[in-house]
Amino acid sequence: MSRITPDLHRYEVWFFTGSQNLYGDETLRQVAEQSKTIADTLAAAEGIPVTIVWKPVLKDSESIKRAILEANANDSVIGLIAWMHTFSPAKMWISGLDALQKPLLHLHTQANVELPWAEIDMDFMNLNQAAHGDREFGYIQTRLGVARKTVVGHATNPAVTAQIGTWSRAAAGWAATKTLKLARFGDNMRFVAVTEGDKTEAELRFGVQVNTWGVNELAEAVAQATDAQIDSLVAEYEELYDVAPELRAGAARHESLRNGAAIEIGLRSFLEEGGFGAFTTSFEDLGALRQLPGLAVQRLMADGYGFGAEGDWKTAILVHAANVMGSGLPGGASLMEDYTYDLTPGSEVILGAHMLEVSPSLTSAKPTLEIHPLGIGGREDPVRLVFTADPGPAVVVAMSDMRDRFRLVANVVEVVEPTAPLPKLPVGRAVWKPEPSFEVSAAAWLTAGAAHHTVMSTAVGLDAFTDFADIAKTELLVIDENTDLRTFHREVRWNQAYYRLAQGL
Repeated sequence: MSRITPDLHRYEVWFFTGSQNLYGDETLRQVAEQSKTIADTLAAAEGIPVTIVWKPVLKDSESIKRAILEANANDSVIGLIAWMHTFSPAKMWISGLDALQKPLLHLHTQANVELPWAEIDMDFMNLNQAAHGDREFGYIQTRLGVARKTVVGHATNPAVTAQIGTWSRAAAGWAATKTLKLARFGDNMRFVAVTEGDKTEAELRFGVQVNTWGVNELAEAVAQATDAQIDSLVAEYEELYDVAPELRAGAARHESLRNGAAIEIGLRSFLEEGGFGAFTTSFEDLGALRQLPGLAVQRLMADGYGFGAEGDWKTAILVHAANVMGSGLPGGASLMEDYTYDLTPGSEVILGAHMLEVSPSLTSAKPTLEIHPLGIGGREDPVRLVFTADPGPAVVVAMSDMRDRFRLVANVVEVVEPTAPLPKLPVGRAVWKPEPSFEVSAAAWLTAGAAHHTVMSTAVGLDAFTDFADIAKTELLVIDENTDLRTFHREVRWNQAYYRLAQGL
């Protein structure tokens, strides 16, 4: 089976350089050469996963607007990097920036690292004017309300290229949501508030199409799985996982494994034929399915699909975006749920899991494939992968519908080994310590009204989600080592006023 997350190198970020015709041919020739060198430096940087494409120097309003409209119309272009090598009068950029529909990064850099102090003359000063050329550009971006990422430093600095690389991953995640189709099999869990949301606003804000299909349409696709397809997939399971003896060929529960394989085949074919990159299920709406999809969902998430349990389409969007942003990096992304706590004073941790659906991309160990009863859903015992997430840094992010906007809440966490073995918990699970402390984290999360379903990402961290939220012009509340509750409470109140005003009356 193949991943649906793209090779990010196929995406392009165009490199724009601003100047003006005032400087004359010789200076503009040097501007072009030096800007090409900067673009080539970024293109060769190990931490930037996309293709950087240099474009000719922009010197007047018409060429600027035309270049931006060309970028808007090109589906391969996921963002622009702009640098004002010399002084580029900002009124020339108004019509172009007003038409901009792609994410923008303002790179505040210059051609040289060190100044050649003994050789500096007015010709040098005339050529190397980024220090105030970029300030002119910064002004017009702020004056027009243009959302952008600002990165400061020389293009050879790894800290600079790391920021650009993270932003480019966020831009790729944004591009993925703009074309995402999400299939809901049935509705969300009855009486639950946080999984509700405005699907029309979601398409306007994120570009994702969220629609519902009857679960029996999925069941029909499952019924079409052939014995040969099932045999092949079961063989794959036996190669990749430690399959419980009772599930192996000839054993008492082997038919349950075959049924789990049929669900994966049917679900995967339904998603592929419909062009879906994300989906939801609900244990309250299983139709003719014989077991709650567990193994199939886990494997599809590991292949890049977004997923939300109990009809939670907002989390499914985040899981897919996180999978795209983390493409090619170690670690993964998964649906996660804060389930229960160890409240030992000074050693508090959170145990996260779900009924079945946690992605094995969170572990580098070999999962076990097991079958156990599930006291919810009213179906046969489901098969599932059992594992514990690898220790290391991670972030958990939730999306809530606040009526007039979507709110993202992100908590920086450290995944740790469980305090003791979990022999009676046969699910994928993760244990983590939240920043800055359990008490502050939980209180801030509750204050923000953040959802109980999250995406856990161990591939990309807070910076990527911050850039994603900025690109999407979506509220983000951060809980990290710097969080204190008094400031956090004020931010929540201020944001309520700001985001209402920012949308206009």
